[in-house]
Amino acid sequence: MTKDGSAYALPKPTYFAELTEVGRGTPMGELLRRYWHPVGLSGDATATPRKIMALGEELILFRDGTGRPGLVHPRCAHRGASLYYGRVEEQGIRCCYHGWLFDTEGNCLEQPCEPEMGAKTRGHIRQPHYPLEEKYGLIFAYMGPHDRKPVLPSYDVLETLEVGEFLETDDSSIGSGGPVIVDCNWLQHYENVLDPFHVPILHGSFSGDQFNSKMSLMPRVSFHYTPRGVSSLQLRDVEAGEHQRITEAVIPTVRAVASPVATVDGPCSLLGWVLPMDDMSFRIYSVGRVSEAGTLAKIRSKYAGKLWHELTEQEHQRLPGDYEAQVGQGPITFHSEENLTSTDQGIGMLRRVLRQQVDAVANGKDPIGVVFDPTRALVELEAGSRTIAKGI
Repeated sequence: MTKDGSAYALPKPTYFAELTEVGRGTPMGELLRRYWHPVGLSGDATATPRKIMALGEELILFRDGTGRPGLVHPRCAHRGASLYYGRVEEQGIRCCYHGWLFDTEGNCLEQPCEPEMGAKTRGHIRQPHYPLEEKYGLIFAYMGPHDRKPVLPSYDVLETLEVGEFLETDDSSIGSGGPVIVDCNWLQHYENVLDPFHVPILHGSFSGDQFNSKMSLMPRVSFHYTPRGVSSLQLRDVEAGEHQRITEAVIPTVRAVASPVATVDGPCSLLGWVLPMDDMSFRIYSVGRVSEAGTLAKIRSKYAGKLWHELTEQEHQRLPGDYEAQVGQGPITFHSEENLTSTDQGIGMLRRVLRQQVDAVANGKDPIGVVFDPTRALVELEAGSRTIAKGI
């Protein structure tokens, strides 16, 4: 930029491709493929094939007649007809073109046009697929190398339920501040988990007090590396004492964010998994401990009493939220044009951890948080909030 500040002299902008691009063979794509990712609610896998987009790949989700979920490549291994138009049967999914039948692990069970249903040839055919596991009402897929498949994690905040509590799932991208599918890069949202300073500005003084008056106070913040990723400790002086709030970014995509309403102290009761659909879109799957059905739907951000989809274009402009702030950066933000300051320390720490894990995978090592021993599958979190009374 010239001394007079003219935009005319701006250099061609660039972004951190190694952190944002998620396709197979990319640095971040290979890192993300060492973990399990939710690709749907348990109820999404049915006898009707369902299109799924995850990590830049188009896939087909279904559930066979025995109750087993399957996730397969859409192009039939025979001649490429889409299994989206297939028929789900007792043992798997059958291609509409020539009737080849594949089970949930991609094994070819029948080739109706061949002698003896393909007895001599079907054993040599495998439909590309990914392994699935169901937990917390979600379907998780592992899309990485078979010999490095880790144990599916459990999370302490979802394992211990109080009397009357149960787990509720949500696929509407709670925490995105916008629609179910958000049309920008996943990292633009995930970094927001470690940006507590935007809360009193964007969600307080700028667009109105969306959460709670105490959350509109500018916090004193410290950031910390954890065995799971990065956390922030936010301190606010309130009438009752000191309000302490811990938020965690659990590598690679888990949001452990205490309720921004900040009216109840205790451990974080809601986890969200940010699923990069491709380089320019993502969605969030959430699981929370609740005591009343429909609780998760009620915690979505409101602007002047309206939900995001109820706002007019003029109201979106006047009352922006996380969606507008992040999508407004473009499909993939230009990192070369950023000017980070002291309050962006958490962003820098998260990027550093992600780069370290990218390098670990590139050097043949396992990234942070990946375990292969089922006895070590439990992830213990610090996220939550509490108020320390004055004088204690």
